[in-house]
Amino acid sequence: MNIAVTTPQPKPDTETVVRSLTILGGRDKTGNPEKLDLKVEPGDVLCLVGPTGSGKSCLLADIECLAQGDTPSGRRILINGAVPPLTWRYATGRKMIAQISQTMSFVVDLTVAAFLELHADCRHLENQAQIVRQTITCANQLCGEPVKAGMALAQLSGGQSRALMIADTAVLSASPIVLIDEIENAGIDRKRSLDLLIANEKIVLISTHDPILALAGKKRLVIKNGAVTDVIETSFAEIRNLAVLQRYDYALGALRHRLRGGERIESPLDWGCV
Repeated sequence: MNIAVTTPQPKPDTETVVRSLTILGGRDKTGNPEKLDLKVEPGDVLCLVGPTGSGKSCLLADIECLAQGDTPSGRRILINGAVPPLTWRYATGRKMIAQISQTMSFVVDLTVAAFLELHADCRHLENQAQIVRQTITCANQLCGEPVKAGMALAQLSGGQSRALMIADTAVLSASPIVLIDEIENAGIDRKRSLDLLIANEKIVLISTHDPILALAGKKRLVIKNGAVTDVIETSFAEIRNLAVLQRYDYALGALRHRLRGGERIESPLDWGCV
């Protein structure tokens, strides 16, 4: 059966406006059906949780390529309730989906400012100098190591690179859907990263093993054996626990900062005061 025939096609004037993303289930690794019909809207953050090898990255890949039953999972992805046209799936510019992977590396010989100026120019944005400054400012709010305009991209640390890409995606990128594969070990402020993307009305799906990130999302998808087995909406009790976890995380961050500065950690730690 040709799925594209049975599902309405979007009108041309909806091409740059994403009101919703829908994930329709396929099958797990053993061929059993995946019972999933999930709609996500701008400003939503969904977290993908599950053991290593469960299929979190595969789900992100299905979304990135706007799968139509033509990937191993058999999933289908709809935009605004309809099958996206081929021009969306295979676009080389102004892509609908931006992905930030676990490892970020640059092969272009540019400074931070030159890279952002080039991106802004490709987007035909006005006030490019102001936007470049804003993007660098946002990156520095996410990362403990300062990102400077004159730095070479190839010399940025992993945390600096990830912070710059998140800021670039939020401020400069036109992509309304953002996929993030594990940012917990990148040395960046996770909460501020999500807040920045949410403030810019992005649909965010993030694969994570981090309880702080998992509870920060509106919902989390539990993935086992290559399929989504449960969709859990974050409860009020979990939100209260998230506040506690964030306080502990802040305290640990302060200790890491002291260690980087060469300080000793010899005085007793009173975690009850956190």
